[in-house]
Amino acid sequence: MDNRKLINEAKSSALAGKMLDRESIIALLSIDPETEDGELLGQAAREVASVVCKDRAYLWAAIGLDYRACPMDCGFCSLGESWGFVQDEVEYSEEEIMTRVKKFVDDRVRWIVLRTTQFYDLNKLIALGRKIKSTVAGDYELGVNVGEFDEEIAHRMVEAGFEFVYHSVRLREGTDTKFDPDERKATMNAVKNSPLKLVSLVEPIGVEHNGQEIADTFLTAMKYNAVVTGGMERVPVKGTPLGDFPAISEKRLAQIVAVTRLAAGFHAPDICVHRGSELAMKWGANVTVVETGAIPRDSCCSSQKEWNGFDASKATEWFQRQGYQVCIRDED
Repeated sequence: MDNRKLINEAKSSALAGKMLDRESIIALLSIDPETEDGELLGQAAREVASVVCKDRAYLWAAIGLDYRACPMDCGFCSLGESWGFVQDEVEYSEEEIMTRVKKFVDDRVRWIVLRTTQFYDLNKLIALGRKIKSTVAGDYELGVNVGEFDEEIAHRMVEAGFEFVYHSVRLREGTDTKFDPDERKATMNAVKNSPLKLVSLVEPIGVEHNGQEIADTFLTAMKYNAVVTGGMERVPVKGTPLGDFPAISEKRLAQIVAVTRLAAGFHAPDICVHRGSELAMKWGANVTVVETGAIPRDSCCSSQKEWNGFDASKATEWFQRQGYQVCIRDED
């Protein structure tokens, strides 16, 4: 099918409340983002965003709680025990975490996620979440990005005040990671069967991944009712197994984000890009991420400030330049 016809049909499908089929997603992903058709794809996605999210943008903040060597040794993660980057382990105190949460609330961040390594004590995390929600006032949503858990833990998270979970079956799960994809899906299913909302991006996207893999990862997220999806690039960290593979271009990341916008339509109204990209915002992303604390994308790196200097102020500026209004809740 002609690319322009494909783009127009995808746009019409999204606005009609439908989800795209796998073949159409793969075809859109095969368009060269450096061409005029790539630009048209981005424009179509931005037009859909105006209707679906009403030009509202939201900020996401991730706080890495523990800078700790992880035995799961994911090939893209700087915290892998075998890569040797983590020499002095750090776990942030309640006081430090509270300070960071308060700062993000003041920065008008909607979603604040507590991110941990795989084997962090979930009982401790649930208690921390309860304390944060009872201590830090503000109109924000608190979530987690943690290891595997079941429905009983999911319901305990809800009782503590958590509202969402970030979890995904990552690209080449079980190959570039030691994780069983079925165990990852079981956790996503536990979220689906609870009042928690699921956030699940296509990640970590590198030059090694093809359209079929990207489409399947997106469709897995949608199968488990993700309310936020989008794309996260793999940041090459020298010294990890995937560190010598280059990053994808900003246009390729923006294209993938645009395709998720068209493919999800109203089913996942909020589309996220990570790392932040103004081009991806121009092409339909209405959510982006600032992060602090333990960073799995850097060999340094337990950061006291926002990673790479990308903070809420800069994200807000980019969104505003692309015609969005940064909000805290849907009804703002």
